[in-house]
Amino acid sequence: MGSATTQARTATAEALASTSGVDLDVARELFAAVGTVSGSAQLSGALSDSSVPAPARAGLVSAVFGSSYRPATVALLSSAAQQRWSTSAEFVEGIEELAIRATAVAESADIEPELFSFSRTVAANGELELALGGRLGDASAKGALVTKLLDGRVSAGTTLIVSSLVQNARGRRVRALLRRAESIVADQRTRIVATVYAAAPLSAEQQTRLQNALSARYGSAVTLNTVIDPTVVGGLRVQIADDVIDASVSARLADLRQRIAG
Repeated sequence: MGSATTQARTATAEALASTSGVDLDVARELFAAVGTVSGSAQLSGALSDSSVPAPARAGLVSAVFGSSYRPATVALLSSAAQQRWSTSAEFVEGIEELAIRATAVAESADIEPELFSFSRTVAANGELELALGGRLGDASAKGALVTKLLDGRVSAGTTLIVSSLVQNARGRRVRALLRRAESIVADQRTRIVATVYAAAPLSAEQQTRLQNALSARYGSAVTLNTVIDPTVVGGLRVQIADDVIDASVSARLADLRQRIAG
């Protein structure tokens, strides 16, 4: 990701923070805009072309979306279009991130664990992963399948994120899409997501102690997602982004074997 895109993402997130009236309908329109823009190389190129004056790009947003989308949605899309993006593909991803963040703003429910839970369901079911991630499947059918699986079981925001992402995967794997969405939601809510691998479920007291320890270490609230993994053999393995804390017995034994081997 280029430095221009990093700055554009920050500016777009700030625009969201200052926009009033952001609800799930706005988030839904932003996801729809992702499909429209990603489906037209001409449109995505024009909106992300830094050689075109920013007001002209904002004007194009109004021309394309102004008559059918809410003012808040158009304002957010205009803000995104006026930023400088490294590539048109990163501009599309930027709008998608904006849609996920808008969902996190509008939805009061705890989205991160719902996304994680569905990701684990997909990981455990190869047929489901193929149905949702196959290149040949019909996009609307994928969305309908997600709605059927999740409706009434998770928040409306989670259903919106998952159904929108699988309908416009753009060659990305379903689990990767869900992990990215989970990370964006956590960032929007100023949290860190920790994936905890343990041989057995943690008690409420253990979870609280671990959350407090991680919060103190990383200086932010921490959400725990627990994966039961028999190979851990006691102790825990915690992963936060690329940072891995391995306090499992198996890790200590492996380290001991390495030391003995010299």
